[in-house]
Amino acid sequence: MLYLTGARPPKGLHHLAAGTIGLLNTPVTSYRLDGVKVWAADNGAFTGKYPGDDAYLRWLARQEPHRDRCLFVAAPDVIGDGAATLERFTGMGRRIRDAGWPVALVAQDGMEPGQVPWDQLDWLFVGGSTEWKLGFAAARLIETAQAHGVRVHVGRVNTFRRYRLFAALGCDSADGTFLAYGYDANMPQILDWYKKAGEQALF
Repeated sequence: MLYLTGARPPKGLHHLAAGTIGLLNTPVTSYRLDGVKVWAADNGAFTGKYPGDDAYLRWLARQEPHRDRCLFVAAPDVIGDGAATLERFTGMGRRIRDAGWPVALVAQDGMEPGQVPWDQLDWLFVGGSTEWKLGFAAARLIETAQAHGVRVHVGRVNTFRRYRLFAALGCDSADGTFLAYGYDANMPQILDWYKKAGEQALF
């Protein structure tokens, strides 16, 4: 399960270039993507800094030279509210996809598999409250996404325990701020997460 960092650590440029880790970019951080092998776009809603639909699409248009290396673009969501998120997705998910980007629906509390328009998304981004994310409802959404050929990303993964859980569920990628708090100490831990999760999958 690939780890995407929400920070662009200067010491980590060789890992970003190699694709050992990916970069989670937002309109607020708007990191340079030159030399980054794999990246994804988050919308900034979690920090209350979503710029609005038209501004978000304009920002994406400026990332056009790097589109072929983008895993997904997270459509705008409503924190903690699955129904409201699905309502927002109806329009913006289509606009993002029509612009040529792979679109992710951000799963929020209360969202059920039968409510999701699976044929209109490329990725499921597991957000929501910690309790909901770690519960049965999110696991069922992940399983259903995989059955529909939709890839899965998980947000706010900053411990091995959580990384191991979602790797075991077969998720494709995860993100967190772990590397922002001491790259020299924490990057070796990320590499160890990869190794341990891989060994457990083989077992």
